[in-house]
Amino acid sequence: MKSKLGLASILFIIASLLLKVSGLLRDMVIAYYFGDSYVTDAYYAAFIIPNMFILFMTTGMKNAFVPSYIDALEEKRGKIHLTQVFKGTIVISFIISLLGMALSPLYIPVIYPEFSGAATDIAINVTIIFFATIVFVGMNAVLEALFDAESKYSISIVAQIMVILTSIFAAFLFANKIGAYSLAIGYFVGTIFSLIFKMLLLLPRKMFVKKLPFDWIEIKHFYWVFIPVGLTVAVGQINLMVGTIFASYYAEGAITYINYAKNLVHIPQGIFGVTIGTIIFPLLSKAISTDNRKLFKRGIEQGLTAMYLILLPSIVGMLLLMPNIIELLYERGAFTHEATIATTEVAYLYFGSVLFFSLNNIINKGFYSLKKGHLILMVSGLSILLNVILNFILTNWLGYRGVPLSASIMALFYVVAQFIIFYRLVGGLQLKALGIEFLKITLATGAMAGVLYFIMPLFDTWYNIVQIVVVAIIGAIIFLLCSYLFKSHSLKFLVDKFLRKKEST
Repeated sequence: MKSKLGLASILFIIASLLLKVSGLLRDMVIAYYFGDSYVTDAYYAAFIIPNMFILFMTTGMKNAFVPSYIDALEEKRGKIHLTQVFKGTIVISFIISLLGMALSPLYIPVIYPEFSGAATDIAINVTIIFFATIVFVGMNAVLEALFDAESKYSISIVAQIMVILTSIFAAFLFANKIGAYSLAIGYFVGTIFSLIFKMLLLLPRKMFVKKLPFDWIEIKHFYWVFIPVGLTVAVGQINLMVGTIFASYYAEGAITYINYAKNLVHIPQGIFGVTIGTIIFPLLSKAISTDNRKLFKRGIEQGLTAMYLILLPSIVGMLLLMPNIIELLYERGAFTHEATIATTEVAYLYFGSVLFFSLNNIINKGFYSLKKGHLILMVSGLSILLNVILNFILTNWLGYRGVPLSASIMALFYVVAQFIIFYRLVGGLQLKALGIEFLKITLATGAMAGVLYFIMPLFDTWYNIVQIVVVAIIGAIIFLLCSYLFKSHSLKFLVDKFLRKKEST
């Protein structure tokens, strides 16, 4: 039933919203205790490389495992495939953990030569703690991919919220005693709790085949698909690391501003962008497994227009309210008004990356459904090279503010290049219909922004939270009304998916 899909989608959006809220709470706690000091810079710098492997395992696993598991179910061997992938992932993630922990004292000083001795020590030790979590992250990744394949999206989100809340709780208890280490230790403990939570849900179902010997041929076959997919996911973290390295050459706090701004601006992508991509992925995989290419193409087109419909007005609305939002969330404790201004300036320049990478997420799902993830590795490699060049040029011109601008320009290149490759791969899409729908959404967003720009001064004397809520509500009403008047097909599609209860054929 469509109603079941709509309910699952709504639950996933709610869970994603809670995940982003918990992530914001974590950043607010870090800002309160450490402000924009070298401690915060070191913590965020240390997290980047382990997080590259975390995303490699989690997001990469979902993109590779969902279609392979659906195929295995068609062959009546889903549990066998799950067991083999789970066992193989334990071995691989354990090796990554050991290597990452052993090598961190060597590469951290090389990557961040401008760090002080104290900052370098924090970065090394925090990196070691995060790499120790990778073995548990790997097991978690397989189980989260399983739940996604079963359209139980919210379970994975709830488990991730557990990890973040444990980090926050650890900071409250121990930040004044052991500083940033409290957050890393909390993350480690939360990852274990998350694994236990998922295992308790699966054990009654007996999803694993006991005493099943390693089938290295099946494991190898899966990882030949998984590795290029995982590397593609890791590209985002590599590009983030590039920006962090360039930012580390500037004043204390630059890395902190970039991370706070990036995490805040990417909230719409994290809630709506990932939601649409996650929900549409099993549908695309099913279309491929049943050889329904027409349905597959329609799913991609609907995904792109739905993503644009939700993300563009959200991004523009945040752009107008950004100073209020950052002041409301972060400006307390060790986080000063000067830090708020600096973070706001960085946030403005990140908006392009949010929109373009969100659209690209739909295109990537198409590649992964077709098991053609390797085709985008070349584009990924070129994006890293372009990001290095752009950062070199723009940071010399704008300082650390060149980092987010580089990310936005690189994201535009990335989505255009990937779309061209995908367009040729599938034999074309309805470009005229896509262009008309994008134009309608853009006009509706422009009308919303124009009205808000002129009426926002009326609320200048109101409290921040009241301003944000009122402007957001007015903006949403204007945008929805304009989209309806322009007869937006993507608006009709989303209303049908989330609100109407019809039997699917």
